[in-house]
Amino acid sequence: MSNRIRAAVIGYGNIGRAVLKSLRRADDFEIAGLVRRKGGAPAEGVTTVDDIAALGKVDVALLCHPTRSVPELAAALAAMGIHTVDSYDIHTSIWEYVSAQQETCLRAGTVSVVAAGWDPGTDSALRALLEAMAPEGVTHTNFGPGMSMGHSVAARAVRGVKNAVSITLPEGRGVHARRVYVELEDGFMFDEVASAIKSDAYFAHDRTEVEQVEDVSAVINTSHGVLLEREGASGDVCGQKFSYDMRIDNPALTGQVMVGCARAATRLAPGCYTLPEIPPMALLPGSREELVRRLV
Repeated sequence: MSNRIRAAVIGYGNIGRAVLKSLRRADDFEIAGLVRRKGGAPAEGVTTVDDIAALGKVDVALLCHPTRSVPELAAALAAMGIHTVDSYDIHTSIWEYVSAQQETCLRAGTVSVVAAGWDPGTDSALRALLEAMAPEGVTHTNFGPGMSMGHSVAARAVRGVKNAVSITLPEGRGVHARRVYVELEDGFMFDEVASAIKSDAYFAHDRTEVEQVEDVSAVINTSHGVLLEREGASGDVCGQKFSYDMRIDNPALTGQVMVGCARAATRLAPGCYTLPEIPPMALLPGSREELVRRLV
């Protein structure tokens, strides 16, 4: 296929691996290469470098780094003329990130798609559609049970943590609890580490339990889920009820959504976008006529 989109993957954790798998199945993409820290093992069949400049022309970079390092990286790449897509997941900071990145993208003539996972991401778009269908009402987003990758990364970053996994437990009506399993580095006190985890911004607003284990691999399970519910009014008719329920593999779905957003990034006007701002068909391969005939 001619004129394929040249995509680079930056980072090779759970999300990076999932993104590469989705890219390999997308005929309109060409994998330019994988960018990871110096000394990192290469992915099979993929050019691996420690500097994106070594890959030549790159249309879009899919950022698979821990969330807190993403805004700085996205700004640098967008300024270089490369579109970016990420799965930034700190809900309370998304607007600030979008506002700053918008200015960078407009100056450089590039596109960034921010928070392009499933929540924030596709669930965000669904919440917008539900509100359009029932403007007066309330929506509850119930996550889990399942492993939260963002929360797990945040727990692993706490001083004294050798490894950690954070499990999200739904308590109903949009309220969640977190159960964090940690392996400790030698010489650190569990109570101090647990307190530091609970005070981190990822955990501070939820009921969080921390448990010390010898090996967190015994509790790792990348499945997750969400139940979105809205009850409201359409016009003057009350009692409209909507429900969306899914059970998924967390990295696989995040990676797939990011690839769709990478495709959309090549079709949008310069600027920074969240997923609800992107026409759904821009995420899909194919011509406008083909998509309208098949989906509308």
